[in-house]
Amino acid sequence: MEPEFITYQKFNDIALANELAELLEEHGIIYRVEEDSLTFNPSFNLNDELSKEYAVKISAGDFEQVNELLKQDASEQIGDVEKDYYLFDFSDDELKDVVAKADEWSAFDVQLARKLLAEKGKAISDEELESLEEKRMEELKIAEPSQTGWIVIGYIFALLGGLLGVFIGWYLKSSKKTLPNGERVYEYSERDRWHGTVIFYISVVALILSVIYQVTREIN
Repeated sequence: MEPEFITYQKFNDIALANELAELLEEHGIIYRVEEDSLTFNPSFNLNDELSKEYAVKISAGDFEQVNELLKQDASEQIGDVEKDYYLFDFSDDELKDVVAKADEWSAFDVQLARKLLAEKGKAISDEELESLEEKRMEELKIAEPSQTGWIVIGYIFALLGGLLGVFIGWYLKSSKKTLPNGERVYEYSERDRWHGTVIFYISVVALILSVIYQVTREIN
């Protein structure tokens, strides 16, 4: 049975996506490269929706291995970094923040930040790094702020029998985010997911009743 592929990393440049794909290919890791289609998102942003992205997808069980591969690859490259690279202008606290929030930076930047801190006599040990990673993982598990606005809009469209209510409800109740270790957790709070479920089913029922009404009118 083929494993479920989930997004490991997204790129706006297909060349960067292919670069990661080549590394995965080299180490025998099964992957997929897919162009992301437009998807519904409660935090709608027109620019984000219109931008083209390429997702490199792998099995959740391969996340840790790929993380290590990227760390090793980055460690081999940092010796060739140009002295005008932007991280050289970062303060110690900013460099520590790069390491602490590794998911927001490239593996290269994280390894270089550790190297620069070490050169300043403020090295982050493997034990400290593990602690930072665990803390960051707990932070990322926290649900997004309450989607009150979209919940209200969802109920309005649900009662009107609109298809948008179905999409809003489905997204709120089922949307998940992927953590750096491959774990998948719900994106929204239990309260918001409950409202999403209610919106979804009200919308479906209202939509069915609307269709039945239209069909009945045409028959009569």
